[in-house]
Amino acid sequence: MNFDGQPILIEFRPQLRASRGKLVSGGDCGSPVHAGSFLRERRIVLDRALLRSPAERDRILVHELFHFVWWRSGRKMRAAYEALIAAECDAGKSGEMAWSAEWRRNDLISGDREGRTRRWREYLCESFCDTAAAYALGIESHPEITLGPGARRRRHQWMAANLDLDRLRI
Repeated sequence: MNFDGQPILIEFRPQLRASRGKLVSGGDCGSPVHAGSFLRERRIVLDRALLRSPAERDRILVHELFHFVWWRSGRKMRAAYEALIAAECDAGKSGEMAWSAEWRRNDLISGDREGRTRRWREYLCESFCDTAAAYALGIESHPEITLGPGARRRRHQWMAANLDLDRLRI
């Protein structure tokens, strides 16, 4: 993969948690998270525990890098990905490519999709980043992947048609 753009600072901190919309290190408030991206600051923070698992660190880091791709991708590409996910929903497909999208999908309520609410848009972003990371790293199986093989194949085909992994804009 070749990312085209200004440098992104990557830092590691212990015991990351999300609390009231903020990323905190240590303590027991909020929910444990693996990482957080700060797009305008061009910064990614990863939990220090990921240093013990290179494959998991890479999966999470590439997911976070794809937040920058999603942010810079433009309306046309985001709308095309939304259409792919909407077709999955219409077909009754369930599951996701990792937990970050799965829990957001599970939290959607009636009207989110039609109203294009913040919950729906955040789910789309996480779904894109989870799918793109698995595609870019060639991950075929992982305990967090719950999406069926047919839908995974369609998503990977979409990624192949819409992402140029040799030149990603961040």
